[in-house]
Amino acid sequence: MAVHIKTAQEIEVMRIAGRLASEVLDYIEPYVVPGVTTGELDELCHRYMVDVQKTIPAPLNYAPPGHSPYPKSICTSVNHQVCHGVPGDKKLKEGDIVNLDITVIYNSYHGDTSRMFYVGEPSIQAKRLCELTYEAMWRGIDEIRPGKRLGDIGHVIQRLAEEAGCSVVREFCGHGIGSKFHEDPQVLHYGRAGTGIELKPGMIFTVEPMINAGKAAIKQLPDGWTVITKDRSLSAQWEHTILVTEEGHEVLTVSSGSPARPVYRF
Repeated sequence: MAVHIKTAQEIEVMRIAGRLASEVLDYIEPYVVPGVTTGELDELCHRYMVDVQKTIPAPLNYAPPGHSPYPKSICTSVNHQVCHGVPGDKKLKEGDIVNLDITVIYNSYHGDTSRMFYVGEPSIQAKRLCELTYEAMWRGIDEIRPGKRLGDIGHVIQRLAEEAGCSVVREFCGHGIGSKFHEDPQVLHYGRAGTGIELKPGMIFTVEPMINAGKAAIKQLPDGWTVITKDRSLSAQWEHTILVTEEGHEVLTVSSGSPARPVYRF
């Protein structure tokens, strides 16, 4: 596993890219209301990235091996959709939960982040799942500092999710990021403490747990991208991009509208 240690110059550019990605989520929040379509949210975000920020939407036409090019600029995963939901004509309705996943390219470097949004008033179960997943992400982030190992991140996320009666999706994980959308290392959201590569200053990667209210099993829809829970239980995901620093870590994908760190309660 060849993990690229970022230079001071690269880190400074990625700070800007991360903030810009987060600001797209700040911008779109007022539009996430009952009756809006996921396609309309995609169009709004696209215009904001391209016309206002002068950034490039990284998902648009992204085509990893075995996939057709992704047709939109953001991912919109609603309710039982786990990840990579393709925006379209689906109207959001009262009580839905939706993950909006944003990746921008700024000066050839990527900023990657996602948040859960409530459409109106969510159910008690949906709100609990979103809050649990947010806390799980942050507990994973809190493990990040030099000398710790990747397995420490996944271990605390898995333990929290499973103790709460939920399950962690295993087919998708966090990833290194920089001039490439996806780099080494792979950051699993499950595992054993003390295992995996050692964290070193200058590493940058995402932490983005996907947690299901039901079982962990998933399947892909015929569009080749959208992933859903097999049992159609609700799924939630949050994502930040993290820099390993000499003293600990720095969250790069923050902006004025970013949700505050949670008070741990699970």
